[in-house]
Amino acid sequence: MIGARRLLIKGGRVIDPASGFDAVAPLCVADGVIVALGSVPDGFEPDCTVDAAGQIVSPGFVDLCARLREPGQTRKATIASETAAAAKGGITTLCCPPDTAPIIDTPAVATLIQEKAEQAGKARLLPIGALTRQLDGLNLSAMAALKHAGCVAVGNAHRALANPLVLRRALEYAATHDLLVVLRPEDPWLADVGCAHEGAVATRLGLPGIPEAAETVALAQALTLIEISGARVHFGQISCARAVLMLASAQQRGMRVTADVAAHHLRLTEEALADFDANCHVRPPLRSREDRDALRAGVAAGVLSAVCSDHQPHEPDAKLAPFAQSGPGISALETLLPLTLRLVDDKLLTLPEAIALLTNKPAEIIGVDTGQLGVGATADVCIFDPEARWVLTENSLVSRGHNTPFLGQEFRGRVTHTLIGGKLVFEL
Repeated sequence: MIGARRLLIKGGRVIDPASGFDAVAPLCVADGVIVALGSVPDGFEPDCTVDAAGQIVSPGFVDLCARLREPGQTRKATIASETAAAAKGGITTLCCPPDTAPIIDTPAVATLIQEKAEQAGKARLLPIGALTRQLDGLNLSAMAALKHAGCVAVGNAHRALANPLVLRRALEYAATHDLLVVLRPEDPWLADVGCAHEGAVATRLGLPGIPEAAETVALAQALTLIEISGARVHFGQISCARAVLMLASAQQRGMRVTADVAAHHLRLTEEALADFDANCHVRPPLRSREDRDALRAGVAAGVLSAVCSDHQPHEPDAKLAPFAQSGPGISALETLLPLTLRLVDDKLLTLPEAIALLTNKPAEIIGVDTGQLGVGATADVCIFDPEARWVLTENSLVSRGHNTPFLGQEFRGRVTHTLIGGKLVFEL
């Protein structure tokens, strides 16, 4: 099948949220492109046929935030290892934040990362360029050159900007080139040295807290400057209820702002920190049950229009330190689908709505033509069994990072096939 030029996927329930197609129907691929959906054209003779009976056939997933650790931190993971993990998770397109080493602030680094992903051949890797040179928070990067080199957006990752004037100038510069700006709203002075949500759990455990105001103050400042500049801005990894309300208000006023949420923030709360489990040390922190419920409601209402993995693999030593000194982040590519499907189990979303959060909606945010199954589209396809139950173990993880609080838990929904440009890159 790997070398098949003409492929027929039959018997599966094809769900393409971009077009609204939802039916048990055949999907035909030729030379890496979808040539028919719903019926087999006359004269179409497949080289290979995949029987997807009882399974879902969807566009490959688009992940808006995944750190693959290369270049610069290959002791943690590599582009080859993590794109293989992405393929196992049905993810065909990944957005890489700019805080690699070297930083993605030149066309050369952006090109290098894309070339390495092409060599690995497991997923498409789209770099997010640095908003400021070396992410120093002060001097603007050559955004136009970064866009020309394939960067789908610019951002400053988790690094703070020097002052609001820098943000205003950056937004204005990006707006002139119609370049998306990705912001992770967090006021560094309010966050200070915190490592957990400022609340009852952090107080009981003696952990320094990060108040929700660290997120909402930064968000309010950015929204004010967006109105002045007219820039397109996407807010990544929203974590609290008040931020959802602020974003809903901005969207109702017609502002060009979108936002995503990490899948683990839709499941876990600060209560997961009770045993000082460093695998639950994430940034932004896991917040209250009320915040978690508001995030889920924000997804259901469309205020948060994408779910990302916020994948951050670590070597074992990074999670062995005391909680506050441990490396933040979860190895999350392989749990993105089942965690999102839990929103369906909980009756918050229909299955097509959940798939949209992983496919056409994130693709629209970054302005790429993946995440859909229309005729003529590139054949990036995920086939998954929505009823398959499986247990996450260290041995089952393809990612080099085993830092996840979900080890030993049972999930429902498992990817069986992933195709990139019509080529099979994963088969269960």
